[in-house]
Amino acid sequence: MITFLLSLALLVVGYFTYGVFVEKIFKPDDLKITPAMAVTDGVDYVPLGWKKIFLIQLLNIAGLGPIFGAIAGALWGPVAFLWIVFGSIFAGAVHDYFSGMLSVRNNGASISEIVGKYLGPTMKIVMIAFSVILLILVGTVFMTGPAKLLASLTPKSLDTNFWLILILIYYFLATILPIDKIIGRIYPLFGIILMIMAVGIIGGIFVKGYHIPELTLSNFHPGKLPLWPLMFISIACGAISGFHATQSPMMARCIQNEKYGRKVFYGAMIAEGIIALIWAAASLAFYNGTNGLAEALKSGGPGGVVHNVSISLLGKVGGILAILGVIVCPITSGDTAFRSARLTIADWINYNQKKISNRLSISIPLFLIGAVLSQINFDIVWRYFAWSNQTLAMIALWAAAVYLVQNRLFHWIATLPATFMTAVSVTYILQAPEGFKLPVSISYPIGIISALIIFVIFLSFVIKHKNMGASNQQAIGSI
Repeated sequence: MITFLLSLALLVVGYFTYGVFVEKIFKPDDLKITPAMAVTDGVDYVPLGWKKIFLIQLLNIAGLGPIFGAIAGALWGPVAFLWIVFGSIFAGAVHDYFSGMLSVRNNGASISEIVGKYLGPTMKIVMIAFSVILLILVGTVFMTGPAKLLASLTPKSLDTNFWLILILIYYFLATILPIDKIIGRIYPLFGIILMIMAVGIIGGIFVKGYHIPELTLSNFHPGKLPLWPLMFISIACGAISGFHATQSPMMARCIQNEKYGRKVFYGAMIAEGIIALIWAAASLAFYNGTNGLAEALKSGGPGGVVHNVSISLLGKVGGILAILGVIVCPITSGDTAFRSARLTIADWINYNQKKISNRLSISIPLFLIGAVLSQINFDIVWRYFAWSNQTLAMIALWAAAVYLVQNRLFHWIATLPATFMTAVSVTYILQAPEGFKLPVSISYPIGIISALIIFVIFLSFVIKHKNMGASNQQAIGSI
């Protein structure tokens, strides 16, 4: 219990300390006019209150991520708590803050446009391809999963395709309608439900006397899978996730003042970390360790774990919350995935989205692709999601680091997590079954060396930029 409570306290303290530190480095300007106020269009650029934006942002970035990912990561034991806590504070929340605030500073631009500005046109194209493919995958899988679950809970006449069509219609409406019409109205409610569910789960663990294991650095994975880098990939949304970089710009177009950035972007990631911590701890406690958890995952998957834990700890109310969790949460991530894909493409081709015809011309092809992909077996393709997700986060962090250097600000807050995530992403794809299948004796050193090479290249850029600044100052002085 002590480890869990200490971890929870660290996340809260991290928001009020390191979050403030990051904010001071960025220097938000209360007097700057935000995109929501400057180019209000009633569709995507809509001023909203920061509390509502926080709840929307939380549901956008969370969904099932901090639940399913944390449950999978808990298989390595309580060491997963460390990655959730320190990953959220020093990597994930920093990533989310800069992906959101750099969008605010760049007229609500999508992450691909931001990356293009700070890392160059080639990386912009890479990021567009990466993010759009990722978003379509997220949207598609978050159609099929809930549709299958709904079909299993309803009469046989209402099959998977029936629910798939209904979800697809909802996605379509949420993608093309103004953000305050559907997303702005129902997301805050579901965001509150997500937090209530987490509080109820941990309350049930304490009240019913379950034992949350204390911290140990040992690897307790039943399958003996290596801790590095698999755990850092498995716990994505609960620590750091590139998917968040595609979602933050949507709220960057709604925020009314830069001073709310820490509450909305950094704060939502810390809240997600708390939810992930609760589910990692609850799953270990409820199944009495990693072996029991592994058996539960084998028989019912993470959805089954959520259902069993919720029902056992919270009764009928828990059952309702569990259904909301495994059906509504992925749906509310899927619709914003398609919406973000629309905005990414629109930004790329500079296509104004105020007219509904313009929105339809992008959205219809996206949904046709999603409808086709929903009929394909995603078991193999989806394995690449976790890796691509963390790789996108790595790129976004490098873009933030370049921004900080260019503005003569303390770049290490982005540089260090960017370097770490580079090592994670490269090492994983080298050794993963869906990657190059190299042994750890090769993948480990190559992954670490690759990260160090990129780190050295970046430092040379830092030195060059400082020298250029010094030369300019001397030229000005001579005049």
